[in-house]
Amino acid sequence: MDQNTDSKVAMDNTRKDESEIEIDLLDLLAYYKTKIVLILSAFIIGALIAGLVTHFLITPKYTATSTMYMVSSSNDSVVDLSDLNIGTTLSEDYVELIKTRPIIEGVAEDLDLDYTYEQILGMLNLSVVTNTRIIKISVTSENREEACEMANAIAVKAETVLPKLMDAPKPNITEKAIIPERKSSPSLSKNTLIGGLLLMLLVLAVLTVIYLMDDTVKNADDVEKNFGVMPLTTIPEGKIEGMKSGKTESRVKRKLFGRHKAKKGGKHNGR
Repeated sequence: MDQNTDSKVAMDNTRKDESEIEIDLLDLLAYYKTKIVLILSAFIIGALIAGLVTHFLITPKYTATSTMYMVSSSNDSVVDLSDLNIGTTLSEDYVELIKTRPIIEGVAEDLDLDYTYEQILGMLNLSVVTNTRIIKISVTSENREEACEMANAIAVKAETVLPKLMDAPKPNITEKAIIPERKSSPSLSKNTLIGGLLLMLLVLAVLTVIYLMDDTVKNADDVEKNFGVMPLTTIPEGKIEGMKSGKTESRVKRKLFGRHKAKKGGKHNGR
């Protein structure tokens, strides 16, 4: 019996705690509802600021991509299954070798670029298409023509240098890069949405802190929640009609007292 009683008490306490948390969340949501204009305004202002910064202050960048096909055959004309497996494995090796200084610095010299080796690596993105022997060579630059020239130059340089480095068949350039028409970054819609959400979340965080720090008693429910005592009665808020200020109240009193004195004086004169 004691164990059952203890379990029931624990269950009741758990339910009480869960109900209190639920009531707190509902109160918080109700508080948010009273501030809905402020929250929506924060989202609009954040989105507007992020959109303007993205459009006017961030320089757009363009990405050009060329592709290469890694060939590996034991014979000059026949490619068997083992050659395909070897070619797939070598694709990762080709990717790493394209990043080496002989290719990158050779491209910078051929195109007369002022970039350092590290800067070009930062502009370069190499990837192998899944389950293929195709390598994508992507270059991102603020100049769209420069991005196209660099992507093609790296592919040509890799086609020439890689067979010598690896003592392997020459890779084939399957597609040359073209001048990109659209920017690859930044995304105006994405940044606008992120800016609006960030400022709205910041405002919600501030409102939550204000809500949690507010320990004033506003109604009977707050009295019961904070002190565990249910009040017997409450005094409704409101103003007496016709008495909106102390001056109005005093004027009404003067009129009432004045009429009373006048009535008394009239009776005395009549006598």
